Amino acid sequence: MPSSGDDLFTREDPIFENKELLEINHLPEEGRIVGRDDEISDLANAVNPAIFGQSPSNLLIYGKTGTGKSLCAKHISAQLVRVAKEEGVTAKFAYVDCAQDNTETQAVQTIADSLNDPEVTTIKIPDKGLSTSTYYKRLWKVLDSQYDVVLVILDEVDKLDDDDILMQLSRAGEAGKLTDCKIGVIGISNKIKYKDRMDERVKSSLCEREFVFPPYDANQLRDIMQARSDAFKNGVLEPSVIPRAAALAAREHGDARKAIDILRYAGEIAQSNGSKTVREEFVVQARERAETDRFRELIRGSTPHSRYVLQALAVLSLNRPDEDGFRTTKIFDVYEEICRQEGSDTLSLRRVRDLLKEHAFLDIIEQSRHSGGSAEGSYTEHQLLEDPDVVRKVLVETDEA
Repeated sequence: MPSSGDDLFTREDPIFENKELLEINHLPEEGRIVGRDDEISDLANAVNPAIFGQSPSNLLIYGKTGTGKSLCAKHISAQLVRVAKEEGVTAKFAYVDCAQDNTETQAVQTIADSLNDPEVTTIKIPDKGLSTSTYYKRLWKVLDSQYDVVLVILDEVDKLDDDDILMQLSRAGEAGKLTDCKIGVIGISNKIKYKDRMDERVKSSLCEREFVFPPYDANQLRDIMQARSDAFKNGVLEPSVIPRAAALAAREHGDARKAIDILRYAGEIAQSNGSKTVREEFVVQARERAETDRFRELIRGSTPHSRYVLQALAVLSLNRPDEDGFRTTKIFDVYEEICRQEGSDTLSLRRVRDLLKEHAFLDIIEQSRHSGGSAEGSYTEHQLLEDPDVVRKVLVETDEA
């Protein structure tokens, strides 16, 4: 007899009380931001003039993924808006994910749309259809007609196609584009060397204050997860789960996002196993699942040859675990063999070099230049930043799908 609809679903979740607390995009309350007191204080000091309607410093924040950069920038911006209001100053902040809005036009449209109140300004900001200069003109009108101060957060700023929007925003007041509103820019990057490729004029405007967020240590990660433990029902988490997850995450990356992912996945594994508690053994399984899912997301939409190049580096990494990196020519040799096995024509060495650069841009691999002396000249070595077993597993699954 077929199951009725009621039989297919569990009406009460035995593990999670408020799973939203473990979602990556969830912005925790002030009391849940752990291990970043000094950084929050430094950021607050840099934007403090905005509370009185004065120009805030432009900031550049560096740090690896999952070190709290975006979290703290959003938190400080929200606090500034609140405190400025108490001082009679109208402030607001706009947030742009530059990995998604990576062109100048997309970014300025997102900023203008998020800050615009059409009932006040009578200005329309369509999703598309306007020139970049027209979007800017409307943005300046929106800012001058509504606000005393605005902060613009450009997350993953290194993903922008060029520096033009940084130039426009950081110099808007100086260039006379704004008369009544002060604007501050907070750029966030995972790449410590991002500043090196900036236009010198942008660098002098944007990099008034720079901050580096270090990876979290095991104690901080434990506190971060403990602060979100009420995502689970009371008594469900076994005492060793959070310390084990924190130790794993601290040893491997110090990434709070990954640590929280591990905790969430451990709960889901407990659910699927019909367990009444989240046990330590689920943490190790959860770590493997978290790494696999994250890497799968990174390569989603990549071309077959992009995956073959990665597979070549994974094969080398597994066969020679003691080596720190592999030359482009060595990777190309293994890539050619993989292409033969797949019955595919190979790309040129130059194109493979470009694909490796793309993977380095996504932080899947790390590249380093070496000098071979007068006999060899300089060459590049590539090191996989992901677990090679995870990489090979996901690539095989992707190519079989």
